[in-house]
Amino acid sequence: MAVYRKDRPLIVQHDFCILAEARHPEMEKLRASLARFSELVKSPDNIHTYRMSSLSLWNAAASGMTSEEVVEFLDHHSKFGVPAVVRQDIVRFIERYGLVRLERMGEDLLLISDDLDVIKEMVSFKSLRSYGLVQTDARTLRFSSQYRGLLKQELIKLGFPVEDLAGYSTGEALPIRLRAGAERDSSFELRDYQRCAVDSFYREGSLQGGSGVLVLPCGAGKTVIGIAAMGKLSCATLILTTNSTSVKQWKREILSKTDLSEDMVGEYTGEVKEVRPVTIATYQILTYRKSKNGPFLHIDLFKKRDWGLIVYDEVHLLPAPVFRITADIQATRRLGLTATLIREDGREEDVFSLVGPKRYEMPWKTLENQGWIASVECVELQIPLPPDRMEAYRMAGERERMRIASGNPAKLTAAEALLRRHQGEQILLIGHYLDQLKELAMRTGAPMISGEMAHESREALYQAFRSGELSVLIVSKVANFAVDLPDAAVAIQLSGSFGSRQEEAQRLGRILRPKQGDNKAFFYSLVSLDTKEQEFAMNRQLFLIEQGYSYRTIDVQADSEYMGVQEKAKTLREAVRP
Repeated sequence: MAVYRKDRPLIVQHDFCILAEARHPEMEKLRASLARFSELVKSPDNIHTYRMSSLSLWNAAASGMTSEEVVEFLDHHSKFGVPAVVRQDIVRFIERYGLVRLERMGEDLLLISDDLDVIKEMVSFKSLRSYGLVQTDARTLRFSSQYRGLLKQELIKLGFPVEDLAGYSTGEALPIRLRAGAERDSSFELRDYQRCAVDSFYREGSLQGGSGVLVLPCGAGKTVIGIAAMGKLSCATLILTTNSTSVKQWKREILSKTDLSEDMVGEYTGEVKEVRPVTIATYQILTYRKSKNGPFLHIDLFKKRDWGLIVYDEVHLLPAPVFRITADIQATRRLGLTATLIREDGREEDVFSLVGPKRYEMPWKTLENQGWIASVECVELQIPLPPDRMEAYRMAGERERMRIASGNPAKLTAAEALLRRHQGEQILLIGHYLDQLKELAMRTGAPMISGEMAHESREALYQAFRSGELSVLIVSKVANFAVDLPDAAVAIQLSGSFGSRQEEAQRLGRILRPKQGDNKAFFYSLVSLDTKEQEFAMNRQLFLIEQGYSYRTIDVQADSEYMGVQEKAKTLREAVRP
């Protein structure tokens, strides 16, 4: 019988779940370790639930964690120890990574395993026969290199995460030198964790390096890490990112931090199509087609130069068509950058097999403790719907309910109260619905940015905000990704995309850059009480809590003192009163 140790914070269950006492004094420092091999799936006030999976354990193995480390950690912090069956499964899953290796032999590739039963099992799978596997001996299967990506995709579905040691083509040579002056500039000199991230990807140029995903918070300098990886490899590079604003941001950073001239760095977007030794493109242009069943008109960008490196910025947003072409270019080095491995479409296994496994992860709270990103107070304000809106909500269909809840007019009053509470600070008001944002802009006089606005006008407002000329800016979801707003200290989100953790990561990232003084920022979510929106908000909370942030929930009617402005709090109560 297991010994009961009541002072320990974890309970490891037979179903691969881990229950954690949220208020235990050790939990803040344990979260980072739990996140290395499990995922937070529930977060009520007192007990948080983490779940291990084959993929979470394979990613842990790929980033250097051993089964002994996982079991020892759980044993040490668990009230009852680790059940024998769970212990065995942890060892079995982690040791599966690397059990099958992919190596090169001339023009063909080899699948090799020292476990003869594994080779027998793979030969028996009908789904693998179309790849022309030929058994050359008891531990080796041979196949054509054209199936490198597709076979890795299929094998991970069958429970065999392949360690790809087949190497890469060098691509077109392009000497890239980091500017010596910039290296002495403290704003650019690589931080220790950035060097570790680059080294984890590069791995001294060995066959084990050259593909994989680096997981770091927004504001941690993922663009700088990408540029440093380019400098290591010195080859023609294709960078894929989320929008034209991000394209321009990457170009600015590359030109300021390397010796590359402007004519060496091209933009490939809906507005301009330049193919240069370093080319930065959007996912949207690569997946553009004139009709639903028409061809992708720009997907051949992957073949327009002999790329030696492809960088997937915000890799968790990689569209399905880009996955398909990525399966065909496995001989090209691939670097994924992201703040979260979680995908809303559940295709995390495809990221693992086609872009590469997790090579490095830096916990958000660790960077906060080191002063590299701001300390954030996360608060959810629960706001009742006015009676007429609640009646309409109850009678509406599922999608319309979300729009009614998100468009709660009482949120605008709450937002105005928060603007007064944080008067004088740099504030972003973020939302999903344009009519809501337009009304807020009219009520507050703050400028609003949406996808309808010309790029030049957006950039002018971003610059005014960065310089401090503007202190309040209203932004639609167009500003979710890769927008450099370094001075934002407060984010207020009025509505979001159905509980998206990805979106939560990006929005939080808007305020994470270090602040002068106490280095503190505030992240508010305005949520309609007793609606579907509240359920979705719980999913977004998972991301924040998993990263180690405390998350307060406040009923503004019951605790209107929190708003800090009595007159506005009274107005808010009246807005929702029958």
